[in-house]
Amino acid sequence: MTLEELLLQKLAKWRPDNSRPTLEVADPSSGWTIHLGAECVEQVGSRLTELTLGRTTPLQGVDLKSRAERIAGRTTGLLEALQLIETDQQGGSALLRSTTPSKRGEDLYYYELLLRQDGGSSLKRYQASQEAGKRRQAVPFALTHEVLGKLVGDLTAQ
Repeated sequence: MTLEELLLQKLAKWRPDNSRPTLEVADPSSGWTIHLGAECVEQVGSRLTELTLGRTTPLQGVDLKSRAERIAGRTTGLLEALQLIETDQQGGSALLRSTTPSKRGEDLYYYELLLRQDGGSSLKRYQASQEAGKRRQAVPFALTHEVLGKLVGDLTAQ
């Protein structure tokens, strides 16, 4: 069973209570662990607060910038495409962000994906106001379970 299939199987049964709206799915055969934080989970989709992927063993011999560019090129299903913003070789991270943020009123909404050299990653959605003095804030984002499975596949593919 692939990581995506395992995730879809767990999502079909996951109905968190208010005290623990998180799901962790580990796949020892691939070395990946998925951690989801959710605001709401339903039969076909979820409103996520965060998607985090981790590795039991770090990725070896993978150039971080090349990996980030590949992920940006193949990741589909989000409201906006992702693009590589910067790579911090010394810090071992790469930042990808929505190419063109969505706009609602005076607010901008965008995805931010932080990749780590060890293979881990974290995806969040942010709301930023163009009003002076207001800071951006993380906001929930909705994905169907099918799109979430594909997204996990896109992020974990070598």
